[in-house]
Amino acid sequence: MEITPIFTRRSIRKFSKREVSVKQIDTLLNAARNAPSAKNRQPWMFIVFGGDCKAELERCMERGLLREETEPILPRSDFGIPDAKNTLKIMREAPILIVIINSNGTSPFVPIDSDDRVTEICDTLSIGAAVQNMLLTAENLGLGTLWIANTCFAYPELTEFLKTGGQLVGAVAVGYADETPPQRSRKGIEEIAEYRF
Repeated sequence: MEITPIFTRRSIRKFSKREVSVKQIDTLLNAARNAPSAKNRQPWMFIVFGGDCKAELERCMERGLLREETEPILPRSDFGIPDAKNTLKIMREAPILIVIINSNGTSPFVPIDSDDRVTEICDTLSIGAAVQNMLLTAENLGLGTLWIANTCFAYPELTEFLKTGGQLVGAVAVGYADETPPQRSRKGIEEIAEYRF
């Protein structure tokens, strides 16, 4: 069996200081935009942060995590705060952060009807495909990535800073890996699949 980036890709949590070029970022974004999407809506928007702008974004994340400790917007998920603080450290180490927006979405803290919920699910699946394209392309380029969802804990602070419409979905940290983590365990096919024929 041929080894593909599907099997070699790892979530990277330690990055070197080596810079990522604009050409490499453009290659990642081009791969992302060529993902399949429901009804060809292409519901993704990517905002690339580096340098001082990235530091501002990280300060917003930090403010959100501090606020979450006393005024949680996700009270049943407070067990995730320590992990989110670790994610912030990783964000600070990575040279590039690509923030992902569902351009058709709204805040997850606003109720929506069933029709809009189905559309949101389909758009989220589409964005997942775009992010996967990005991660696998990064692996081919020799770059490391971490798909980040902990932005949810600082949702109000980050969306105010971003000043963009749509729904904040998450982010991807990008850089050159400064670690070689082993593959994490995966469930066996017999645990995740049923054959009905």
